[in-house]
Amino acid sequence: QVQLVESGGGLVQPGGSLRLSCAASGIIFSIYTMDWYRQAPGKQREFVALITSGGGTGYAASVKGRFTISRDNAKNTVYLQMDSLKPEDTAVYYCRGTNNPHDYWGQGTQVTVSS
Repeated sequence: QVQLVESGGGLVQPGGSLRLSCAASGIIFSIYTMDWYRQAPGKQREFVALITSGGGTGYAASVKGRFTISRDNAKNTVYLQMDSLKPEDTAVYYCRGTNNPHDYWGQGTQVTVSS
C-alpha cells in the first residue's frame, strides 16, 4: 500500500520559517519525481516545487528564492524548507510522487502565516 504522509505544518508569523516533510512508503522512492503543491481556500491547487530522481529542482515563481526542496532517499523523505513566509503562503500543502504511470498524493498539511 502506497502512503505519502506530510508533516511539519503549523502557524507561523510573517517572515518566519517552516520545514515540511513527506515520508513515503510502498514505492521505490528513489526513482520518483517528488512535488509539493498547495491549495489556498477558494483557489485551485497550484504547483510549488519539484525534485527529480536525479536531484534536479524546479520552483514556482512565487516561491523561488524563499523555498528549497530536497530529498533523502535513505529516509524515503522529501522536504520543503520555507523561509521568509508571507500571509499569501497560507494553504494546505500536498506532497505528490510520480513515476509514469503512477501518481500518488498525500493528505496534506496546513500552513498558516499570520501575525
